[in-house]
Amino acid sequence: MNETTTTTSSHSGKVKFGRDGGFHAELKHRVAEYFRESGRSPQGGLRMYVKSGTILLWFAASYALLVFAASTWWQAALLSLSLSLAIAGTGFAIQHDANHGAYSRKAAVNRIMGMMLDLLGASSYVWHWKHNILHHTYTNVVGADQDINIKPFARLSPDQPRRRYHRLQQFYLWLLYGLLLPKWHLVDDFLNVGQARIDKNRIPRPRGWRLVEMIAGKVAFFSWAIVIPMLFHPWWAVLIFYGTIAFLVSVILATVFQIAHCLEEADFPHVPAGSDQIADGWAEHQVKATVDFAKDNRLLTWYLGGLNFQVEHHLFPRICHVHYPQISLIVEEICARRGIRYLAHKRFVGAISSHWRWLRRLGLPLSASAGLGRPFGR
Repeated sequence: MNETTTTTSSHSGKVKFGRDGGFHAELKHRVAEYFRESGRSPQGGLRMYVKSGTILLWFAASYALLVFAASTWWQAALLSLSLSLAIAGTGFAIQHDANHGAYSRKAAVNRIMGMMLDLLGASSYVWHWKHNILHHTYTNVVGADQDINIKPFARLSPDQPRRRYHRLQQFYLWLLYGLLLPKWHLVDDFLNVGQARIDKNRIPRPRGWRLVEMIAGKVAFFSWAIVIPMLFHPWWAVLIFYGTIAFLVSVILATVFQIAHCLEEADFPHVPAGSDQIADGWAEHQVKATVDFAKDNRLLTWYLGGLNFQVEHHLFPRICHVHYPQISLIVEEICARRGIRYLAHKRFVGAISSHWRWLRRLGLPLSASAGLGRPFGR
């Protein structure tokens, strides 16, 4: 396929943000005031322990029934769906807060609960660099945020080159999302550690106990996901169910993370070649590059670990997600008073539709997309 020429920029995690102008300082002051007046801890406390126990019990029951009790195809199919949802819920609502240091006041508890990600087959060490450092700092910046790098298969930012087959990306990309977890399990963690880099960003290789954690996590995951089931079922059936569950979990995870940043309303800051400067301050950039969704859906908020309050999470990643509904009121008020755009889709399906339209627009030829109201291809 021929590639359409565009002017692009790619950065290696060294972009600088403009001065704050008081926005971030006011947010931090008001949120600190909220916790002081309410007497609550920024961490999750008992609510998180109860929630974690509920999700992990759901996970264990689904796994045990699938491997040791299911006797018909429809039982196995229903239990596979249940296990997929439980795995995704563990990622959303337990390890995510823990690996941000938001689960508990105690670092040891955060570390233990953060290792749930290792038990799910993905390295929490690599996640720290890829997600906590690069994605959270340089959200939607091409070359620094790997979450928007699915090249050459997709074009998620106007600063990425367009290929002819991107015209269909709003259809085929959902299938590629389903490969996220197997690629993570089998390729990405090893590649990132082996090369000591994520995209163009160098990371230190894990050493000592962190290396032991990574290796032990991979061994534990493939033991419960592959080896133990093979003791009770044909190898081919186990691989089919591993592939099916991994695909479902991947689509769930990818969809939730993409609809917070890769959609029509989000900003993708353009940093010209030879420059390292973004005009907005860091906090203002996070608000503009992120969109909330389904804030009134309490069940979805519980299951997603507050990731539908993605603006609040990016501004305060070390605060437990159980506080995001209250914090969002503060953020929205300050944004409105300062004239900073703050957006939220009322429904989950609305955010998915916006993501689909964004994929479609970025896949169009540059001449066709020029009049659609966004700076395609620059």
